[in-house]
Amino acid sequence: MKVRLLAQDLDVDLEASLPSNSAELIQDLGLDTVIATMAAGDRYLYHVAERAPFQGLRDVGAIRYRQEILVDLLEHPGLARELYGLVVATIEKENRIWGYSHMSAEALLHRSVAVLEIFVEMLRRLRETAVRERPGLRSAGLTRLFDEIAAEVSDGYLHEVEAHLKRLHFADGIHLTAQLGLGNRGVGFVLRRRIRPMTWRERVGLGDPDTYTWVLPDRDEAGADALARLRGRGVALAADSLARSTDHISGYFARLRAELAFYICYLNLHAALTARGVATCIPVARAPGETATGARRLVDVALSLSSSNPTIGNDIATTAAGLIVVTGANRGGKSTFLRSLGQAQLMMEAGMFVAAEAFEAEIRGKTFTHFRRPEDPSLKSGKFDEELGRLSRIVDAAAPGSFILFNESFSSTNEREGSEIARQVVHALLDAGVKVAYVTHMFDLADRLRGEGRGDALFLRAERLADGRRTFRVVPGDPLPTSHGLDIYRRVFGRDIEGATPTPAGALGAIDGRAPPP
Repeated sequence: MKVRLLAQDLDVDLEASLPSNSAELIQDLGLDTVIATMAAGDRYLYHVAERAPFQGLRDVGAIRYRQEILVDLLEHPGLARELYGLVVATIEKENRIWGYSHMSAEALLHRSVAVLEIFVEMLRRLRETAVRERPGLRSAGLTRLFDEIAAEVSDGYLHEVEAHLKRLHFADGIHLTAQLGLGNRGVGFVLRRRIRPMTWRERVGLGDPDTYTWVLPDRDEAGADALARLRGRGVALAADSLARSTDHISGYFARLRAELAFYICYLNLHAALTARGVATCIPVARAPGETATGARRLVDVALSLSSSNPTIGNDIATTAAGLIVVTGANRGGKSTFLRSLGQAQLMMEAGMFVAAEAFEAEIRGKTFTHFRRPEDPSLKSGKFDEELGRLSRIVDAAAPGSFILFNESFSSTNEREGSEIARQVVHALLDAGVKVAYVTHMFDLADRLRGEGRGDALFLRAERLADGRRTFRVVPGDPLPTSHGLDIYRRVFGRDIEGATPTPAGALGAIDGRAPPP
C-alpha cells in the first residue's frame, strides 16, 4: 500500500536537506514564528514544520491535489488528528518492544510476532476509520488511500494473519524436518505446521514408542546450545520473512505519520489564525510562465500570530507584473507587505492555504530574499560588500522563473550609486525571466524604473493620509520624492522641527502594519 498524500505518483522525501537559502527565508519572512505555531510544541512536528514551507511544487495539478486533501481535512477537523494519533500510538508501541541488530533467528521471530500483533490491531482500527469516513470525503488523495485500506486490509485478511501469528507462538513446540548431508550434517531444515495439537502424553515424553526422542539432560549447556542452533536454523527462513513483513508495515506507518504531520502542521497554523480572526483562502496557482499576481486582504502571517492587534490586509488587482516596486512613507507597512507576499508564494506552492481572502500567483519554484541586514561588527569587509556577496549567492542558485524579494537593498551606499546598481540588477534579473519585488526608499531608483514605461511593472505606495497618518496599506501609486521622515519626528517629539503645532496624540497610529490600539 502507498500513502501518497503529498503527491499522486511518488513519495515526497520529507527528510531531504533544507534548501541553501532556507535560513535567509526563515529570518526575512518571519517563518520562525510560523514554524513554532505549526509545531505546537511537538518535537516531531517541529522537524516536519521546518521543512513544510519548502515543499514547493512546480505543477498546478500537483498543487490542487494537496489543496483538495487540505479542504477535506478542514471540513473534517478531527479526522487528521485521529489518524495521526493512531499512527503515533502504533510507532510508540513498536518502539517499546526490545530488539537489537544481532538477534538470534528465534528471538527475531518472537519480536516480529509481537510487533505484527500490534500492527494487526492498529490496521483494524485504521480500516474502521477508513470505512466510516470515506463517504464524506471528496479529494482524490484521501479517497484513494481509504479505498485501498478497505480493500487490502479486509476482515478475512486480518483473521488469517492472526491465525498465523497464533501458530508462530509455538504453543505446541517447534516442529521441523531436516535431512542428513555430507559428514552427517543437518541440511534442508524446514519449519512445519502441526497437523494436530500435541497430546498430554507427548508433552510429558510418553509419545509414540516407534519414534526416536531425546530428552536434554539438566545442566547440559553444550546440548542446550546445540539444540538452540537447530531451532534457529529451522525458524531462520520464517524469521527473515516475518522481519521483512514487519519492516514493510512499519515503514508504511512511518510514511503515514510523516505525511499526516505535514497537514497537521498547517491545520495547527490554520486554527491559530482563525482564532485571531485572520481570513484564509485556497489560492489559485497559475502555471509557470503565466505571470499573474492578485490578492484581497493579504496579511503577514508572522505579524498576525505575534500581534495582539488586528493586522491590516492589502489588496492587489490581478496583474501580469513581473516587477513590483513598493515605495512610500517610512513605517508605512512596506516591509510587512513584502513579507506577506513571500509567505503567500511559499504556502501556495506547498499546496496549502494563504492568509488572505483571495490570492493568486504563478508558480515560481524558487523564492529568494535579499533584505537589509544590521551592521555586523565582525565583518571583515564593508556592509555594501556583504550585500553584493549575498546577491552573488542568490544569482548562482536562482534560475529563470525564480522570485526574488528585495527590501531596502543597496541602501548602504549613497543613493545615486545604490540606485544605479539596483537598477542594473533589476534589469538583468528581469531579462533572465526572474520576477522581482523591490521595496525601496530610493526615489531615484523607483522614479527611473517608473519612467521606463514597462508594461510588466506594478508600482505601489505605502498609503499616507493628508494629516500624516499611516493606514499600513499599500495602494497603486507613483513614487514620491520623500519618505515623510518629518512624520516620525512629529510622532516622537509631538511638534514640527520648526515648532509648528503638535499633531494630536494618537493621530499617527501604530507602526509595522498593526492597527493602533483603541
